[in-house]
Amino acid sequence: MPRTILDESRMHPAVRDRIANWHADIVHNVQAASTSNPVLVVGMAQNPWVRRARAALTAAQQPFHYLEYGSYLSQWRRRTALKMWTGWPTFPMVFVRGVLIGGYQELQHLIDSGELKRLLGEP
Repeated sequence: MPRTILDESRMHPAVRDRIANWHADIVHNVQAASTSNPVLVVGMAQNPWVRRARAALTAAQQPFHYLEYGSYLSQWRRRTALKMWTGWPTFPMVFVRGVLIGGYQELQHLIDSGELKRLLGEP
């Protein structure tokens, strides 16, 4: 189910490059980390949902890698690039084997149902 994205033909040529490269470094960093770590949590300081996701993984004894980008008042522009890239509007962003599975609630559902272990190839 693809989401609607403004077609490039409806962007003025002067802004296309700026849109394509908007904080590309943070996107590339998350892309690399999501493919090199079985479980990746991308978050921000002071966010209770990020803390809950990390605590849920710790309680499930599931190792994970964590990337933090600022807090509510800092680095919000950089985090916007991640939201634009994934289409996911909130933090945390949780990746399992390079696939965005959602945030804390989706993660907790996967843990509770045993689906997370299956996705990771564990018995």
